[in-house]
Amino acid sequence: MKKNKKKRVDLDFFSEVFNQLCKNTRLLETRAYTHHAGTSVLRHSVNVAYVSMFISKLLRLRIDYYQLIRGALLHDYYLYDCHDKSEENKKKHLRQHPKKAALAAQEDLILSLKEIDIILKHMFPITLALPKSKESAVVCLSDKVCAIYELFTNLYKKAFRRLSFA
Repeated sequence: MKKNKKKRVDLDFFSEVFNQLCKNTRLLETRAYTHHAGTSVLRHSVNVAYVSMFISKLLRLRIDYYQLIRGALLHDYYLYDCHDKSEENKKKHLRQHPKKAALAAQEDLILSLKEIDIILKHMFPITLALPKSKESAVVCLSDKVCAIYELFTNLYKKAFRRLSFA
């Protein structure tokens, strides 16, 4: 019984931070942009924030959950469609979107240095910018875990739909 209450408190806290960001930012606009073969940027960001919380709790890390969740929810807050077909633009997006996300977030909110670091460093090792905090490292790891899961889940669903059982 005590364990369920703890999970409820975590979910309530997560929801509170999420709702606060939705009120004060354009976060809900990220529903319109797709990411990783069909997952919306918003869904991906929520996944990363939740997995980051889970990993931190699992490893019993002493971290700031408020900053962790905010940074994770804003890590892909670049507010544009990144699906330009040219290979050059895809590579540019991979390297440049953390800076664009940080700038967009700073237009809407006052961010802590740790939150900025989470957003800027989530693409390590592609950007070669090493995370400075535990929160930043956890979000970086969670981003990779979620991206792989979303990519393979969405590709599997698309392949399954194409199969004919007639």
